[in-house]
Amino acid sequence: MTAGAEIRVLVVDDDPGARVLHSRFLDGAPGFTLLAAVATGRAAVEYGLSGDVDLILLDMRLPDISGVEVLHQLRAAAEPSPDVLVISSSQDRVTVRQALAGQVIGYLVKPFTAEALQARLAVYRGEHTRRAIDLGARAAVRDVPLAQGEIDRLLSTGRSATVAEAAGRPAQGLGHLPKGISAVTLERVVAALDPVVPLTVAELAAASHISVPTARRYLDHLIRRGVIDIAHRYGKRGRPEVLYRLVPAPAA
Repeated sequence: MTAGAEIRVLVVDDDPGARVLHSRFLDGAPGFTLLAAVATGRAAVEYGLSGDVDLILLDMRLPDISGVEVLHQLRAAAEPSPDVLVISSSQDRVTVRQALAGQVIGYLVKPFTAEALQARLAVYRGEHTRRAIDLGARAAVRDVPLAQGEIDRLLSTGRSATVAEAAGRPAQGLGHLPKGISAVTLERVVAALDPVVPLTVAELAAASHISVPTARRYLDHLIRRGVIDIAHRYGKRGRPEVLYRLVPAPAA
């Protein structure tokens, strides 16, 4: 989605009254448009992987598969998956923790008011717009012609680092990853990093479809392994931005 465009929303709830109510709440949120309202988890997955949905308002209790399973299928797919805001009456620790592990943007407990939902959506829209701008800026940087030295450095790299190489574990199994580091997510983070064009943590999070705190955790892991270069970009005001890029692998 480009900055300024309407955010397309899918409402998922097995209760017909809740679907109508939450769709009505959505109508009062500027910058959002209702794509559809469905009653099952499988319909949520189908819509979510279609590429037409930016945000899913997802109930955890569904008649066919649970909201947690919906999250699992969305995140396990190769395609970029939409953001998810949980809207559920479930407040037990297991469900909440499983939802948070699915990289949701928030968890809103039913029943809630229109104002509560719209406040969450307003914050999300601001973050979503900044993410789109960051990705646009990153694309613009990638269009800048490379200098001869940068081209030579890429040629010496030969190929992108694999997960094992980037993690500094060429002879170890994936089972040796530290607690809190997933092999699947690590692969996405490494794939988003570049040996020439540096990224901020926000840009990396957007490119990897993970939260900024999660991106920081994975960057810290890769920094400890010595496979990331760190630089700083100084602006006119405020703190300098920290930039990250993958250290090119040595020539064979």
